[in-house]
This record gives sequence, structure tokens and C-alpha cells, in this order.
Amino acid sequence: MLLLKLSAQDLLTLNLRRRMVPHLAARWRHFRGADASESERSAWAQSLVELAADLVAAGRGNVEMIVECAATLGETDRPGEPRLIDVVLVGHHPKERGLSVQLVELKRWSMVTRVEQATAELVNVPGMDPKKHPALQLREYYDAFTGAKGPLKGLSFECGGFAYLHNATDTSVRALLDVDAPTGPYAHVYTNDSRARLLSDLREHFAEEGGASAAEILLRNMGLRNTPLLDAMIRSRGEDTVFTLRGRQQDVADQIMETAAKVLPNPRRPALIPDERRVIFLVTGGAGTGKSAIGLQIKAELEAQGRTVKYASGSRAFNGAIQEHVGYGDREFKETFTYFSNFVTPPDPPLDLLICDEAHRLRERSFSQYWKPEQQGTQPQVDELLDASRLTVFFLDAGQSVRPNEVGSAELIEDAAKRRDAHLVRYGLREQFRCGGSDAYIRWVRAALGVTDDAPEQWTPDGLMHVEVADTPEALERIVRSEALAGASARMVAGYCWPWTKPLGKEKRLEADVRIGDWHRPWNAKSDAFCENDAPPSKIWSVHHNGVDQIGCVYTAQGLEWDWCGVIMGDDMVRRDGRWVFQRGKEVRVPDSEWDIKRVGVPGSFDPKVRAGSVIDEDFAKLIRHAYHVLMTRASRATVLYSTDEETRAYLKELVGEVEIHGLRPTWENLPQEARTPHLPRPRRGRGRKARKRKDKGPQLPDPLF
Repeated sequence: MLLLKLSAQDLLTLNLRRRMVPHLAARWRHFRGADASESERSAWAQSLVELAADLVAAGRGNVEMIVECAATLGETDRPGEPRLIDVVLVGHHPKERGLSVQLVELKRWSMVTRVEQATAELVNVPGMDPKKHPALQLREYYDAFTGAKGPLKGLSFECGGFAYLHNATDTSVRALLDVDAPTGPYAHVYTNDSRARLLSDLREHFAEEGGASAAEILLRNMGLRNTPLLDAMIRSRGEDTVFTLRGRQQDVADQIMETAAKVLPNPRRPALIPDERRVIFLVTGGAGTGKSAIGLQIKAELEAQGRTVKYASGSRAFNGAIQEHVGYGDREFKETFTYFSNFVTPPDPPLDLLICDEAHRLRERSFSQYWKPEQQGTQPQVDELLDASRLTVFFLDAGQSVRPNEVGSAELIEDAAKRRDAHLVRYGLREQFRCGGSDAYIRWVRAALGVTDDAPEQWTPDGLMHVEVADTPEALERIVRSEALAGASARMVAGYCWPWTKPLGKEKRLEADVRIGDWHRPWNAKSDAFCENDAPPSKIWSVHHNGVDQIGCVYTAQGLEWDWCGVIMGDDMVRRDGRWVFQRGKEVRVPDSEWDIKRVGVPGSFDPKVRAGSVIDEDFAKLIRHAYHVLMTRASRATVLYSTDEETRAYLKELVGEVEIHGLRPTWENLPQEARTPHLPRPRRGRGRKARKRKDKGPQLPDPLF
């Protein structure tokens, strides 16, 4: 949990614009399930601003302030409420140059007296029940941060803490300052009288620069910055530990592994009486909650045990990226990734585990116009998947269904489990790891698009995610290209609002179908091979360096992410009179052309599956919303929006608000060095599994139950 991460000077700017407290209140409601009290809001408005102003006065305005955070994601699993620290100040130490962290308790108390004369551990505050000395709270936080499982483990750091009572004088809170008060590096107390000493100590603790760099290190260790999925897979090559699972993610993975140990046969010691039980896991969660990370992790661990595992998906873009960018030159590895439609004939014997990612993309049945009649599926696709394995895991996000023939839902899987008398285990994921860990941005996107019933509000920068609106497609492209050239991963994507031409001629020329005024760019190639000017095939457009020259759509972007993403909204979804209006487009053929090239006749959607007359208006609107929800949540650091419609563009600008806040535009050039994670190239050939024999054969399998 984290409500806000900004430098002190940026927090003051946000407060001047009257956006700090509303943002904190919205985040509080999301995490705690209840509205923040008036007392809590008042504390933010007063105490946070006092502390930020003191940092600026001390010449330390670049020190990062992490507001209302838990030391680790594991805090949410503790009995009772998680331990939330009012503020964590993060920077670099001016002399040691390592990480410098100060844990802060902000108190608006103006008077304190002892509860018992013999000890200062409990104090009376007028109008309140007896309270602990703030140093005792800080000691708990200190232990959580610096302990064996804390985020400072393994780092070079200086850590301390203090209570700041800006409304008090030394005399009015003498009980907190006496010689018998708790002591330690976390036990300092400052009042309004000792403000000059606080400013001096802040200079002793923190260097003038480097706050953003230090915060990036801490966020990563707190579990709020994830390694991009493809980079993690390339680094591990699908072996051993792929991801560091956190919180609920780890709970889900542990439960799946425990269940596998109980119900799957032991290949080294077959049971006399096979265990015929079948278990189905249904894991739901929004974009970026770590579903794929869990799936890839359990795949690696069970394969290490000698289990038969396949990873199925309905996304050609996701599978293509994994197969070609991670499994390049490794046929055995690539063949473990497949599609939902590949199980019309179940494997014999059944797989030990089948992982079904993006299960919202399940079809009613497996079908292709290119298959012979005997190859077509004859039963529901979900039943084919359940017939294929002993243990099946479905990962599902109902908000990412983008085609009318996608029928995957929790109810569909539950009904299929009942038909087979299988044991169904459900889990829900909430922790956000995409979009820089900013669940505030995810919720803002959903409200802005009308995916949820929440009223859209102006975006409030939170230090985790950046969003801005470009005035022209040229401006959007300039930003995206400059970031790609600097070293970031970056792509341009768009709503399916223009015809899509197949590569032309023997040279496989890409037609510039996406046309906005004088700005013309091609879609990513409708091809399985490279095209003219080394344009990559669609299945690796998302990861090939030349992909920045073409425009992707929801089908080539779903399941993937980049540092920066430019999103072009077309005329399929426009703002009119305070509401969204959805439009179906019509195409016209280019006259006197030797090729079958079409242009926009009537602006709107050109997705042949979605705009079809058989799709009712309500479903059409839902699918368009979902498509833009996917596109607008592909970035891990920054999203640049542009709409071809002037009224819609004005609405987006109103929602985004001012963006020129110091330090919040996370260009690659402005990022601290620690945040510039290089994206790994595709592995070379000749690194297949046979060439990479394991030194460790994996853990000994447990005895079967029978």
C-alpha cells in the first residue's frame, strides 16, 4: 500500500492546485474500503505540507516523500490493520552516498502529559485515549524496514526516524523529551521550537540531489516496481525462479504447487491406484495484477520437477512475443506455449498442468475456416481444455474481452467444473504491478472510459505514472520516438479506426493506412514474415526494434507492456454532450489503384469482428471501451493520448489537467540511473534446453496420496 510518492517541492505544487487531499482520499478509499475521516484529511492538509515546506526550506526539496505506506506487501497479510507509516523520506546520504531513509510520524498534538510518572511510554493527549510514545511506533516501522524481510535488506543505507509535532512547543510535550523517554535512531522528536534543529538534521541526513534515484531503489525492494515480463523471462530462460511473487501472488502460486503435489502422479513412483481427482483454479484480476507472472512461475517450477506443462493463451501477440523473443532457437521451449484452439484432440496421457492465460478470450468452440471438418471442435472450448489436463489454471480479466465471440467468464468456468464434478478454487488479485504500480491510474482510465460507474475525475500525478495529451499525431510520435531512441521501450497503438491493408507485392510494402491529415503511418504488418524496410511480422512487432515505425492495435498489444505508449483514439469513440458516442465506420475503395486499398468513407470502427451488424449497440460500446482500456494500460511509466476528434481531445485535456509539474515527466533522459533498466535483446540460437542441462534436478516429488 502506498498513497503518494512525490518530491517535497512537487507535493507543495500539488497542494497549491488543491489536488493533493482528494488524491490521497481516493487512494485511501481504494485500499481501506472506507472513506478517510475528516481528521485524516485535515492531518494530510496540515502536517504533510508543514514537513514538505521544511524540506524545501532546508534546501532538500528533491527528497522524495512516500506517504502512508507499508514496509512490504506482506503487511497486508498481518492480523488487523497493516502498519502504515505516515511518511518515508528517501534520498542519498550526503557523506556516505548510500541510501538515506527517515521514517516519520506526524502528530498534530499540542500538549502531552504522562499516564504514569515512572514511564514515558504511555502519554495523555487531550480529547484522546492514552497513546503510545511515537518512538514506540517508529521502532516497529524501523524493524520492519531494516529486518531480514524488509526493503532495506542487502542495501547500503542509513535509517532513522522522528516524530514531528509542529503544533507543539518543547514545554507542552516535555513527557516525550525527558531522559526516560524511549531512545534509538528512530526516537527523535521535533516541535515548533526545534524547527531550526530539524532543518539542520535534514541537511545532515540527505544530499541535495538524488531523491528520485533513491526512491526508485526503495520502490523496487518494496515490491512496487516489477521487472518487465519479457525481460524476466529472457533473463531466466524459463528456468528456476522467473519472478519474485509478492503478497497474494505468492499465496496463489503456493496453493497451486501444494495441490499439484497432492493430486498429480509421481513419475518416479507410479501409484497402484491412480488419483483421479481433477482440480481447477480460477484466478481473476485486472490488468497488471500479476496473473501471467504467477502462471510463468508455476510453469517453470513444475517443469523443473519433470511435470508435463503447457501454457495456453488466446493472444497471438503474447504467445508470439514469448516464443520468438524468449524461446528463439529453442524449439522445445517454444512448443510449451500454445493456443486454446489446439486441444480439439486431447493429449494422451493428459498433461499434468494446463495454464490458460487470458481466459476471457475463450471461444464457444474451436473453429477455423482453414481447418477440415474433422478438425473443428465439437464441444465447448472450455471442455476441451479441461479434458487436456489433470490440473487446470485459468487466469481471467472480464474487463479485457475485446471481441464478440470471446465468451470467457467466471460463470462459464464454474459451470464447466460442475459438469465434471471437479474441485474449483477461486482467487482474486488486487495488487497492481503494471502502470508503475499505480492503481490510481488504472482506476482513472476505467472511470474516464466509462468501464466502471465511477465518476471521472481530473488526473492527479502520483509519482508512479505519467499521462499527457498531445495536440497532434506528429507530437505524439515525436515523444514516442525520442524515448525509443534514448533507450526506453516505446510503441504507438491506435483504435481500429482505419482499414488494414495486407503487405503489397513481392517486396511486401506496407500501405500507410492510418491517415490523420497529412500524417500517414502503416499498421503493423499482416504477415508472418519480415516486410519491406525490415518491418517485423505481427507476432513480434511488440518486441522488435523496428516496431516503433508501425501502429499496433489491441490484438497485437494485449498482454504486453512498454515504458512509454502513445495511444491514438479514433472516431469509434467520441465525446458528445457530456457522454461517449460509439460509431461504426464504412470504407471506400481507392479508385484506379492496382492494389486492393481502401480508405475511410464514414469515420468509426473498422474492426471486422466488432462493427459487424450482428453485434448489438450495447455490446459494440462495451467492446470499444474494453479495447481502449487495454491500450491505455500498456505503459509502465507514461501514456501519451491523442484523439482524432477535437471535442474528445478537449475532454481528455480537461481530465488530464496540467502536466508541467517539475520532475514528473519520466523521460528516459530524466530518469535516475537506477530506473533505466535496459531491455534485453532476443537470445541467440543454440541455447536450447539440451545445451543447458540442469545441475539441480529439482526437489524430490512427494509420495502420491494413494
